[in-house]
Amino acid sequence: MSSILTNRGASTALATLRNINAQIAETQNQISTGKRVADPTDNSAVWAISRTMRADIAGFQNVSNSLALGQATMSVARQGAETITELLTDIKGKIVSAQEGNVDRAKIQAGIDALREQIDGITSTASFNGQNMLQNTDSTAGSGQINVLASIDRSGSSVSSSDMAFTRRDMGTGASSVSATGGTFTAAAATGTLNATREVTIDLSSLSVAAGDAFSLSLFGTDANNSSFTQADYRTSAVANETQTEMAASALSYVAHDGDTAGDVAKALKRAWDDYAKENDLNKDVFDVRVSGQSLVISSGVTDGTDTITANVNTLTAAAGNTIGGGLETLGEIDVTTNAGAGKALSQIEGLLGYAIDAAAAFGSDQGRIDTQSKFVGMMSAVLKDGLGQLEDADMEDTSARLQALQVQQQLAVQALSIANSAPQQLLSLFR
Repeated sequence: MSSILTNRGASTALATLRNINAQIAETQNQISTGKRVADPTDNSAVWAISRTMRADIAGFQNVSNSLALGQATMSVARQGAETITELLTDIKGKIVSAQEGNVDRAKIQAGIDALREQIDGITSTASFNGQNMLQNTDSTAGSGQINVLASIDRSGSSVSSSDMAFTRRDMGTGASSVSATGGTFTAAAATGTLNATREVTIDLSSLSVAAGDAFSLSLFGTDANNSSFTQADYRTSAVANETQTEMAASALSYVAHDGDTAGDVAKALKRAWDDYAKENDLNKDVFDVRVSGQSLVISSGVTDGTDTITANVNTLTAAAGNTIGGGLETLGEIDVTTNAGAGKALSQIEGLLGYAIDAAAAFGSDQGRIDTQSKFVGMMSAVLKDGLGQLEDADMEDTSARLQALQVQQQLAVQALSIANSAPQQLLSLFR
């Protein structure tokens, strides 16, 4: 049925044209912005997901910045530790020279003192962004390490961050001290006796280790007729158990740094014993110490059922007011101006070199950990950006082809509307 009041063909053609125009506007917007989903009206679900992903990408960028700072801090610490190791090697060369009796030991000592001052200078200046990894004499809990933001972890709708912890390793030469009064003193907190059983393990793993806690190794040998060893040489205390006063005066002591473990205490007491044995010309076949994990392994080649040596590890809490020394504190004790001092110095420098080498290697390992994590975070950020592009970005080839097709459809729709609008004109011929 034809009507001059209602033109169904024109209405249909107009609706089609409007729809095509809307699609053209949407396609042109995608071409101009480059995005298929630019705001919530395009696709609210995809837009919400993409906003979350953008927030995570921004978070990973901050993580990358944090890791870059951490890497620079570790690099400075490692280079400082390596330089100190080289200076200690130079000091060892001077100490070896001092073993000769016909050299000017006073001049050699002056050279050692100058190198020690240089080490102190490096220790105090090897910092980055306010962080000095070569100093650790603060007794505050937690001061012995720094935390570096390493990652952000998303679980459902919640997000958490994770850190990487790195330990400071003191390379200073300041002296430590153990208080003769105060605190809680425990004699023989861990103990072992050499008799016919000539090797004993003293396990330190059960001991509490906190910044400022003091530890000492004391010996009490029993050989009444001095048949296997000279009894007095292997007694560091008047009676079997060392007193706090004796501990304060002992050369076989160590004050813990923050972050130290029982293994670190064992290594420090081992170094102290090596220096003590060298200084007092003690035979390590009679008594020797080595470290195994968190334990001291003591051994003797001469003890038996009656000739025995008891070794005690004694403890004193930080409340006593102990002073934490530098990791290279025995460097300040080196004195090659005498034969005895030169001999002791040779043992001391070996322990110091080992400590410095371990510290430099540890800093290198820490730097490697940060580098690995930095690469991982970079890959995660790249993957998120790629996924975000898959969600949001328009396929420009497909969009361009669709625009051309819609423009052709638009032209056809305009033509169809024109034809539909001309149809009522034909009705007039019926009334002529």
